[in-house]
Amino acid sequence: QWYQRRVAITAGEKILRGLALGIALVCYGHLEAADPTIDSLAADKDPVLRMSAMYSVGMAYAGTGNNRAIRRLLHVAVSDVNDDVRRAAVISLGFILFNSAEQCPNVVSLLAESYNSHVRYGAALALGICCAGTGMKEALTILEPMINDPVNYVRQGALLASAMVLVQQNDHLCPKLKHFKELFSKTMSDKHEDVMVKFGAILAQGILRAGGSNCTISMRTHYGHTNVPAVVGLLVFTHTWFWFPLAHFLCLSFQPTFLIGLNKDLNMPNMQFKSSARPSTYAIVPVLEPPKEKEKEKVSTAILSTTAKKQAKTKGTANVSGSAMEVDTPAKVEKKPSSSKIDEKKEKSTDCDSALIPLLGFFSTLAGVSTSIADPETLAVPLVLACFLAVVERMAVETFSFSFSFGGSRTGTMAYVDGRALDLNCMFGIFKSLLSPIRNPGRNGHSALIPLL
Repeated sequence: QWYQRRVAITAGEKILRGLALGIALVCYGHLEAADPTIDSLAADKDPVLRMSAMYSVGMAYAGTGNNRAIRRLLHVAVSDVNDDVRRAAVISLGFILFNSAEQCPNVVSLLAESYNSHVRYGAALALGICCAGTGMKEALTILEPMINDPVNYVRQGALLASAMVLVQQNDHLCPKLKHFKELFSKTMSDKHEDVMVKFGAILAQGILRAGGSNCTISMRTHYGHTNVPAVVGLLVFTHTWFWFPLAHFLCLSFQPTFLIGLNKDLNMPNMQFKSSARPSTYAIVPVLEPPKEKEKEKVSTAILSTTAKKQAKTKGTANVSGSAMEVDTPAKVEKKPSSSKIDEKKEKSTDCDSALIPLLGFFSTLAGVSTSIADPETLAVPLVLACFLAVVERMAVETFSFSFSFGGSRTGTMAYVDGRALDLNCMFGIFKSLLSPIRNPGRNGHSALIPLL
């Protein structure tokens, strides 16, 4: 009642979860006396209280295999709208059936294939709690496919449950042990694996080595009675889902499997026992060895041809400098081009200019321009250009004069006005300013271009 009053006035979710877990632990072993509390919690709208009701059913009927409690948990596992409540209902099945572990795989097999990932996680933990330390093949058959589940926390639950089933087993008792150990090691070292799955693999590896491989997980004492600390420890361990340090409560369910003999002085006497079983039947699981570092093979580096040439050149210079005697090196004298080469260049240039002289005479004859210049070779190019412009201008004058006389009007579209050609640059690409000095049409008028250029 005190817990229920505190739940009514508490607003914090973490405190509420702690109170819900406390209510479930208080209901341990009460059987039908806990039904009124369970009914009131199961009818509440708060999913945390409904989850507490499911754990309370598992604690009240722990180890009894009560059919009514099992039916109630199965109904909630497939009907409740909250995932936490459904997961708690499936996990509680493991607490009720731990005294009849052979029935648990049949009850949970369909839930392990549920579309809801929380239900699959609960089914894995229910198998681990109920079949802990038995090495049951049926349980491992259900858990093995779940290790490859697409959801990360389902894979974590499958790894934890498989380690709980395989604890205190060896290769002779359970041939699949080697496969699962390799799987745990591979998951731990896989860089691409999810952190949550790696955490489950690390815990699984530790569970297999519990007490130096001298402990097992059991909720029963050596006399067959229910071990209360073990049941409580496993219930709190399931809340690792909310807070990972609660994983340490799993130690409460460990039971030693070794026998220590002492004499009256509390000393260990030398004793010998005869066993008819094979040594492999009770062989201790070998200790894990650290992975050996593989020696990396040195690969010869590729040497480019240019690099090899440079190295050979540097080696050659080094050998020469090391063996030869030191001698004063003569100063380098810059070679000046000889006069003959200069004369050849001049001759080439004059040859190029002299090739233009016939063109100059041709254009000057057409244009009627005088080319009496002292050194015509130096001005061959400008003179040829001037003569060419004069020829073009003369043709333009005659053309426009003909069109003027043919049209009979000085206002013709292509008339020659005041001895000037209008906009000849549009037709021949010649600037108007070059033709502007021409005022009198005829042969003598073209001589004005040569002084301008």
